[in-house]
Amino acid sequence: MEQLSVNGKIYTILKLLGKGKGGYSYLALDGDKKVVVKQIHHEPCDYYSFGNKIEAEMNDYHRLQRIGISIPKLLDVDIQQERIVKEFIDGQTVFDMVLNDTLPSYCIDQVKQMCSLLYAANTNIDYFPTNFVLQDGVLYYIDYECNDYMPEWNFENWGIKYWSKTPEFLEYVSKHQ
Repeated sequence: MEQLSVNGKIYTILKLLGKGKGGYSYLALDGDKKVVVKQIHHEPCDYYSFGNKIEAEMNDYHRLQRIGISIPKLLDVDIQQERIVKEFIDGQTVFDMVLNDTLPSYCIDQVKQMCSLLYAANTNIDYFPTNFVLQDGVLYYIDYECNDYMPEWNFENWGIKYWSKTPEFLEYVSKHQ
């Protein structure tokens, strides 16, 4: 099995969870405990510009934590190898629940509650539904990416387009599944 080290600690990789704009996220084992190990990548992204990605991960985590957003705990950061370890939130993504027509209506209520905290703090997150996991009735934002608030990227103007089987959601599915 493949392994990755973070600050000298070895994690056994179970599977790739996904690739985002900033890195690859892997489900890994820390002994018997499941965690997520994220390896930062530097592949080009034509619609988003980055500074120092590992620094941004840490800063964004602390910003969201201060705002009070439900996010996985940041467990370790290896700046030199550009890897982070975070708590694994076990559950279905909003994307999968939309795809399977199983998204509980209270998830929309919970994301709107997040919005009220975020907007008051002049902050947007990436509202794409793969970034949200429902665990034990609580909706978690499993990414740490956040930016200063811009209305065109808020939930009501952008994110909501992917939280039901809208034309935008179905087009994304047709191109990526």
